[in-house]
Amino acid sequence: MRLHLCAVGRLRAGPERALVDDYLQRLDRTGRPLGLGPVSEHEVEDRKGGGMAAEGLLLSRAIPDGAALCVLDERGKTLSSPEFAQALAGWRDAGRQDAAFVIGGADGVDPALRARADLTLSFGRMVWPHMLVRVMLAEQLYRAATILAGSPYHRV
Repeated sequence: MRLHLCAVGRLRAGPERALVDDYLQRLDRTGRPLGLGPVSEHEVEDRKGGGMAAEGLLLSRAIPDGAALCVLDERGKTLSSPEFAQALAGWRDAGRQDAAFVIGGADGVDPALRARADLTLSFGRMVWPHMLVRVMLAEQLYRAATILAGSPYHRV
């Protein structure tokens, strides 16, 4: 199952970029034998100032047809890492070819796009900067792969 990180904004060079790259490389090595990967990043920017609706349209274009859709949103479900791993495995085992993970802009994800989600996921009730959410998502995807592989990375 191919994985797509779809985000509003560009993640420039710096510590966050380095962390995302590191976790995605680890995910590629661990996830491919499990049928998870490759991972691609899709960064969109609304240069015309159309707000959430315009960002939602740009994000929708980045999501492959038929992809399992996970939207990151503070109002979403808080899952444990093993529960998240099982959600990924469930999509993969159901024959989904793609899974897309959406991180919205400063105002969040367009409600119409959020309504289409198979899973709305929260990393807690606090609001996180988008660049950190991308790091946390990359780490959790890698952690999910290690859980599914039976690796000792995730300790209970």
